[in-house]
Amino acid sequence: MGIDLPLIWALIIVFGVMMYVVMDGFDLGIGLLFFFVRDKEERDVMMNTVAPVWDGNETWLVLGGAGLMGAFPLAYSVVLSALYLPIIFMLMGLIFRGVAFEFRFKARDDKRHVWDKAFIGGSLVATFFQGVVLGSFINGLPVVDHAYAGGSLDWFSPFPLFCGLALIVAYAQLGCTWLIMKTEERLQEQMHNLARPFAFVLLAMIIVISLWTPVSHPDIARRWFSLPNLIFFFPVPVLVLLGFLAVLRALDRRATATPFLLTLMVVFLGYSGLGISLWPNIIPPSVSLWDAAAPPESQGFSLVGALFIIPFILVYSGWSYYVFRGKVKLGEGYH
Repeated sequence: MGIDLPLIWALIIVFGVMMYVVMDGFDLGIGLLFFFVRDKEERDVMMNTVAPVWDGNETWLVLGGAGLMGAFPLAYSVVLSALYLPIIFMLMGLIFRGVAFEFRFKARDDKRHVWDKAFIGGSLVATFFQGVVLGSFINGLPVVDHAYAGGSLDWFSPFPLFCGLALIVAYAQLGCTWLIMKTEERLQEQMHNLARPFAFVLLAMIIVISLWTPVSHPDIARRWFSLPNLIFFFPVPVLVLLGFLAVLRALDRRATATPFLLTLMVVFLGYSGLGISLWPNIIPPSVSLWDAAAPPESQGFSLVGALFIIPFILVYSGWSYYVFRGKVKLGEGYH
């Protein structure tokens, strides 16, 4: 029995994208939350909670994109052709946000508000278009003769745009719970007060997407609601609901780390639900992993490099979070 290289590469890409969503999600969420916090020193604290790790978080996005190009070139070409504009807007938001992150600490007090607005705008644009890309991917990308057969603005439709709004709420919730864990006093209390309404809005959006998707895509509906799949997959929505109830209870108890960990669990469950809906297609609705795979020689060669570098990324990320663990207080910083 040979090694299933497309499956291995699919797991690596899924892992990389999930790590990006988890680690850069709360990072982008902090930029979104700047809109609700006007105090200069508290904004400094918010940025300092991610200052040592924010650039390393985006390594996972690079890994996912490079892995897709090397292991599934057909998928890479189709996705880039279909979603060129939202991906460009997303990258512009990330670049603008990164520049604002660095320049804000160096700007004069009378000019700092410019970079604050740039940080908010870059975070908002990057997050929204990540959601648009996700929604467009769920909607499906038509492929004819190994090429994208749709239009350049097919992504500009209600479902992808709604997914963009939903991801803004999800990242804001991650940012809230991260700041609850990393800050104290007035800022922590403000995040506690924001996290509860964000949790309710996020739950409502997840319910809408969970209903909208099978209604619009009969093949996804059959996968979820046919027997015996219904029995196997039923725990996922139940655990999502229980996770939200646990988040609300943790917020009521004024817990610190628990809301963040539970929110991560909910995000992971949502991500797993997406995988269940689309598997084994890497270009929904009809192109599978094996149809889009590169030659085995290319995948095997790339796999050697990936298996070499991924442990270094994991160790670096883990060490960074360990060294800079604990609370960030007013007047402290890493900039």
